[in-house]
Amino acid sequence: MATEQIVFLPGLMCDAAVWTHQQSGLAPRAESFVAEYHDVDSLPAMAAKVLRDAPYDSFSLAGHSMGGRVALEIVRQAPQRVRRLALLDTGYEPLARGEPGRQEEAKRMALLKFARENGMREMGKTLWAPGMVHPDHLGTSLFEEILAMIERRTPQQFEAQIKALLARPDAEPVLRSLSCPTYVICGRQDAWSTYERHEVMNGLIPAPYATLVAIEESGHMSTMERPDDVTAVLAEWLDR
Repeated sequence: MATEQIVFLPGLMCDAAVWTHQQSGLAPRAESFVAEYHDVDSLPAMAAKVLRDAPYDSFSLAGHSMGGRVALEIVRQAPQRVRRLALLDTGYEPLARGEPGRQEEAKRMALLKFARENGMREMGKTLWAPGMVHPDHLGTSLFEEILAMIERRTPQQFEAQIKALLARPDAEPVLRSLSCPTYVICGRQDAWSTYERHEVMNGLIPAPYATLVAIEESGHMSTMERPDDVTAVLAEWLDR
């Protein structure tokens, strides 16, 4: 009988498919809920929506990619509801100032323009998804699953999530304030949000609470690329 409750947070253009294996693999131990952001266009508003929608008074919280940033906003808004935290393939910094920030905005808007003109799947296949996975996973059935997930999203949702990410808050103060067991998990070959960034994040968390884990032979989509490994790490996390 499940004794734990987990809220899972998908990332940019992702849905419950990104957590399918973890939900089923941890089901004997934990009931779970996968959040949905719909057209919400700010990370604090996404966090507030999850807090309203979550069916548990308190819960373990796992966020992947953009979902990790939403998780940190949830902790900022309602730390008393979060029993333990897992941050996967994510980040904490605000948009960079000056030219680096302008370049990021231009790249994201170019993706949106391409998606509007050519469709979400083609945008994912041509411009976005190839950099999200380990090179060994290009052209595989896993890659097709990721494209199908992207295709389920709309350009309007993509635009809302881009807006949210461009206005992302600085989450360093949240990391420094954490007082629950926190796992920082990253695909070793994540080219989008590097393992080195996760080492920095782990170092910002008060020492008694932080655990850093690399998922070997995985890119950014670790929960789908190495599902057994991620599920095993989260099972260990539930023991903390």
